[in-house]
Amino acid sequence: MGFQQQVYIQPSPAVEGDFASANPRATVLAGPGSLVAGPDGVLVGRFAWATSTGEEDVNSGEVDFYSLVASSGAGEPSGFVHREQQALITVWLAEATMTIPPGLPVTLHSAGDFWARNAGAAPTAVNQKVFADLASGAASAAAAGAAVAGAIETKWFVMSAAAPGELMKISSWPLG
Repeated sequence: MGFQQQVYIQPSPAVEGDFASANPRATVLAGPGSLVAGPDGVLVGRFAWATSTGEEDVNSGEVDFYSLVASSGAGEPSGFVHREQQALITVWLAEATMTIPPGLPVTLHSAGDFWARNAGAAPTAVNQKVFADLASGAASAAAAGAAVAGAIETKWFVMSAAAPGELMKISSWPLG
């Protein structure tokens, strides 16, 4: 992303991480201020993983109170990062960013309908499963049970066709 260079006749339907509908959505259960971006920051419009620091909250005594969120991880991702205007431009003279800086709060969604960029090498088809890249949290699609190198199958489904690099709708709610 950079500074706008041209104007299209039709506007883009969305930006990565936008809500794709007004259907019910849910966030990952966490205490106040307990999910914060880890040392590398967190990318908006991607899947993310939350890990406990093991520190006890001085007010509640909860051990899992303070969790670091990262755009990479192992196993099923904790949730999807919705675009809430929370990314900040911190790089000198940068024009745009989708990175939530380290230490800032992150809201992870465990359910809902969102726009994500197809990071796979093949076009998507409706009702395919969404796979999360373990190194970047990027979304790609394949048939349920398929093996995708460096990625893990999520509970999410593809809801619109998209060529590689294009936006697709994803949902935690299966069709019919």
